[in-house]
Amino acid sequence: MAHLVILESPSKAKTVKKYLGDGYDVMASTGHIIDLPKSKMGVDIENDFKPQYVNMKDKSEIIKELKKRAKSSDIVYLATDPDREGEAIAWHLSHLLNIDENAPVRVTFNEITKSGIQSGMQNPRKIDTDVVDAQQARRILDRIVGYKLSPFLWKKVRRGLSAGRVQSVAVRLIVDRENEIRSFQSQEYWSIDAKFIASSSKRAFSAKLAEVDGEKIEISDEKSANAILERLSGAEYTVTNLKKSQRKKQPAPPFTTSTLQQEASRKLSFQARRTMKAAQELYEGIEVPGMGAVGLITYMRTDSLRISDEAKAAAAELIKELYGADYLPEKPRAFRSKNNAQDAHEAIRPTTVSLTPEKLKSSLTSDQYKLYKLIWERFMASQMQNAVMDTVSVDISAAGCLFKASGYSVKFDGFTKLYEESRDGDTEQGGTLPVITKGEKLKAKEVKGNQHFTQPPARYNEASLIKELEENGIGRPSTYAPTISTILDRHYVERESGNQIKPTALGEVITELLKSHFDNIVDVKFTAKMENELDSIEKGSVDWVQILKNFYGRFAKTLEKAETDMEGKRVKVPDEPTDIVCEQCGKNMVIKIGPYGKFLGCSGFPECTFTKKIVTETKGSCPKCGKKMLAKKSKKGKPFYGCENYQTCNFMTWDLPIEEKCPECGKTLFKKTGKLGKIYCADENCSYERPLDNTKDK
Repeated sequence: MAHLVILESPSKAKTVKKYLGDGYDVMASTGHIIDLPKSKMGVDIENDFKPQYVNMKDKSEIIKELKKRAKSSDIVYLATDPDREGEAIAWHLSHLLNIDENAPVRVTFNEITKSGIQSGMQNPRKIDTDVVDAQQARRILDRIVGYKLSPFLWKKVRRGLSAGRVQSVAVRLIVDRENEIRSFQSQEYWSIDAKFIASSSKRAFSAKLAEVDGEKIEISDEKSANAILERLSGAEYTVTNLKKSQRKKQPAPPFTTSTLQQEASRKLSFQARRTMKAAQELYEGIEVPGMGAVGLITYMRTDSLRISDEAKAAAAELIKELYGADYLPEKPRAFRSKNNAQDAHEAIRPTTVSLTPEKLKSSLTSDQYKLYKLIWERFMASQMQNAVMDTVSVDISAAGCLFKASGYSVKFDGFTKLYEESRDGDTEQGGTLPVITKGEKLKAKEVKGNQHFTQPPARYNEASLIKELEENGIGRPSTYAPTISTILDRHYVERESGNQIKPTALGEVITELLKSHFDNIVDVKFTAKMENELDSIEKGSVDWVQILKNFYGRFAKTLEKAETDMEGKRVKVPDEPTDIVCEQCGKNMVIKIGPYGKFLGCSGFPECTFTKKIVTETKGSCPKCGKKMLAKKSKKGKPFYGCENYQTCNFMTWDLPIEEKCPECGKTLFKKTGKLGKIYCADENCSYERPLDNTKDK
């Protein structure tokens, strides 16, 4: 009889099976197999919130096969993912397959490598019921909020809406930021900027006015700026102070789930969902020539910065080989995790540092390669020597006015030889200054006033929203990607130019309604407190039923009061006017938001019910009939492209039409991305194609 090992993912099961070999049967549950029912709340509130779990209908065949294989095995190991959800799945499997939850059959793999799998199999433990209780409490909390609050929104706004414990707070953050932008009143201010030339160089350097008569200066208008410029007219500029120093710059720590999503957004323009998909694939196993299927990174859902001693030693050896001993710090670096971090896993790192991105490039898709390169470089840089900067700051005085200039030069590049972290709106000021001496007289090439206006706060993008959620303790690293996907899919927010996220009229209406009647549900501090309580349940320090009782007692009263206050009232979602004329009645059409997104409807509704889709034209034209190509979305939200003349022309493609024309037939070219990416002509009589060049074919 074989040992049965049950994991969540089929691709991970394939990799694990290779390392376990004969004597082991490996099967995937494909995620949860037991859950709360879809058709009802499934929580007995009166009986200590007892969940009414059911077997998931779409998993009936898998459940049947699991029972069959478990029956013919002498021992069943539960090797689901090493997090709350994975622990809960293992617990459900133990009940389904009649396994004692106190039996030492729970194994976890921090990395899908030979050593990682062997380590997991050699250290089985019992199921951690505290972790399971934390997952149950979160699931039941979310179910209560969703099933009690959503019908309220149906009655007061429209059917099909939903509210969520984390998603509603995320939308509120975006709505509050939009309100800040709208209410922002720009203020005028001026700066006095100069360009000076030292005797040692013909190249001018920049300086800014900082003080007048020993006090910091704030210039509010042109008149004040001109008064200072008049004072400086004909003045002599003297270097009154010169300070040279060195500054050490430390590398960023290796990635956590949150920082990986933020950096992939900034550097790769990846949405969080795209990042986590590629990371999951890298963790579960990639076919590498000569090695077979191998997991390339450690578990990608973590907020720990811990790194194993073995990984540090391997990194040090490779750094010394590739860059030399000068690039190694005196001792391996250790980074401190945040106080509320779950430290069960390491930070995200390559499982085998000697597998450099270039060695693996031919085995990876474009997304996998880009993300692996980011993870590999960030981890390696985190174990490298500091960069050392020579800095200089200069004070320049004239007519009681003090100008300041600063500059730097790289004395030793250290970790920056490989990688530097990016930050939103972060640009390092200054550059190399010429040789300057104290007491030197400088030539003023230019001294002028510049008008500025204060700017409103920027809209969130995915990186800054994830950072805000994390800093406020809202959700966990594993929830950021699905939360953002949910609020976009439900049309509470939308993407603006670039990666900016703004609320829709629907999102604003719902947020204001929830703020008025369910302030706790969309309160940042309250939601963070609930996350801390879930963490306390996981640590075994509080009872999960008591936490739910405390929440529900207040929530039920709030819901009852809201129902009374809103009796007979409905809230209308405002329509967005357009200059498009209705084809049936001639009135202007408006943009409405429905369950499937925005659409055009007649402003004369309900007398006129004419509607039409909002279409987005692409740069190319249809290769079959020459008409315009439109960007569309499938029911699952995947973008595709089709001919505008879809009634008679059936051409469609998943590949992006581009502006460039085919050099052989002159028709639109299309871009296919992925491992086998290419630029090609879609005309059936033309065979033109060329490999995709990621540096040119944007």
